[in-house]
Amino acid sequence: MSNRHGLVDTIIDSLAPVHRDGHKFIAIAAGLALVFFLIWPPLAWVFVIAALYIAYFFRDPDRVTPLRDGLIIAPADGRIAAIETVTPPAEMGLGPDPRVRISTFLSVLDVHITRSPVSGRLVRSVYVPGAFLNAALDKASEENERRVMIIQKPDGTEIGVVQIAGLVARRIVPFVHEGDNLGVGERVGLIRFGSRVDVYLPPGKHALVAVGQLANAGETVLADLQSLEPERVSRRS
Repeated sequence: MSNRHGLVDTIIDSLAPVHRDGHKFIAIAAGLALVFFLIWPPLAWVFVIAALYIAYFFRDPDRVTPLRDGLIIAPADGRIAAIETVTPPAEMGLGPDPRVRISTFLSVLDVHITRSPVSGRLVRSVYVPGAFLNAALDKASEENERRVMIIQKPDGTEIGVVQIAGLVARRIVPFVHEGDNLGVGERVGLIRFGSRVDVYLPPGKHALVAVGQLANAGETVLADLQSLEPERVSRRS
């Protein structure tokens, strides 16, 4: 009995809760499944699978977030697609100084809850309408529909976060608003069905992750503003 109970507990612990934004989509798919079980059962199973996938997509697992000041934590799950030194887009209001931009690409299988990379005040939140190009493309940062967030740390340092819609993603859902005080790792929004999230570091700071590395929102350290460690060299193995 104790072994069975332990197995059940393990399975339950591995199931992440579903974010409330997904409840209506699950309900629609489940309702259609019930209707088609009465009309044409083979098609009903398609909606059952759709409901299960939607529940998987909108999963919202808890994360264990490092709290030391100076750490920049990943805002999104996914693969680090690019690390580049660029001039921030004008709508960010960060000035002309080049900054390192760390881009994370989210597939349709990744958790899509976006989290704050630092603690601070959301001093700027701007929605920018645009296209729906492949979010993995460089020009997606300037041409796609996106939401810009500037988070100011207590010492005045500003970190830029940009949620970018993609080919499939057609809706950026904010959980916070301009003027809100955010905690590091706090949930700040989501992008429905595939997307990308960019982080702009302060001038002169570099990434401690590598292109191709997988990141976990709220857990993976992208950069350390207090560290003197040089930019990391990496290789695939």
